[in-house]
Amino acid sequence: MGVVQRVVKPKNQRSKRALEEREPKAIENTKTGLFVKGPNSSQLVQDCMKDLYIMKKPHSVAYNQKNDIRPFEDATKLEFWGKKNDSSLFVFGSHNKKRPHNMILGRMYDYHLLDMVELGLESFTPLKDFKTAKVATGCKPALVFHGDPFSDPANAEMQRLKNLLIDFFRGPEVTNIRLAGVEHVLQFTAVGSKVLMRSYRIQLSKSASKLPRVDLEEIGPRIDWRVRRSQLASDDLYKEACKQQNNVRKQRKVKNVSEDVFGTKHAKIHIDAQQIKTVQTRKFKGLKETKEERIFEAERKKEKAESARQSAIDRVFADGDE
Repeated sequence: MGVVQRVVKPKNQRSKRALEEREPKAIENTKTGLFVKGPNSSQLVQDCMKDLYIMKKPHSVAYNQKNDIRPFEDATKLEFWGKKNDSSLFVFGSHNKKRPHNMILGRMYDYHLLDMVELGLESFTPLKDFKTAKVATGCKPALVFHGDPFSDPANAEMQRLKNLLIDFFRGPEVTNIRLAGVEHVLQFTAVGSKVLMRSYRIQLSKSASKLPRVDLEEIGPRIDWRVRRSQLASDDLYKEACKQQNNVRKQRKVKNVSEDVFGTKHAKIHIDAQQIKTVQTRKFKGLKETKEERIFEAERKKEKAESARQSAIDRVFADGDE
């Protein structure tokens, strides 16, 4: 019989806010990345993880001590750290004779391992080797994917790796964006089992048209990976992890309101038939009836009633004669 998980009750407002922050949400918070070194780690892997840690800031946590962990055999320690730091993404770096310069990218669902991909670091050029201006920390990048393996639905491993890279580098979720705010591009190119990562800064300059001229300047890091092993979640578990509430991101439809191609809103208003005779209008002294008009109106109504009564009597006696 398994141990029943105890219910944690907050003791103060601070702990209550912390627990509420970790509760499931319809729109998730920006995911935090956990960077962990293995029992043996080469300097090349450490430098690469350091640059990825800088790019992921401020949503990143680094464990700089050596840790005897083998994620493909037992990932309970990573799951514990993920729950402790409220982190659902991790990068694990190691190095040995069988798998040199090894990096494992993975993610969790409900603080349990969902899927991970092992990548061999074949080439790396750090940020400091590019003597150019860098982008601001926490800047949301534009992600570009090239290559047939990324677009092939039959290649489940590369499709899941693409989804994992999007999850890792997408940054905070935004509703509005300005043109000048798009200043960072991450490009991933798949060639066979290789994945090439390039980082560029967008430079906008004047042009002959209204649209600015766009130039790309490489700012690093430059990484070449080779896919080695993978441990992917089952289709049912993956579907459960990607499940979302209905109509979370959809705009609520307003009845009888439409918008044309120019952005002008048009609305239809439906009102009941108005009883004009009962509408109370403003009373003016000049519009009041005089005494003669009131007498005349009373006599007219009396004559009308008398004629209606006489016609009714004539109709009754006419029916009796028949």
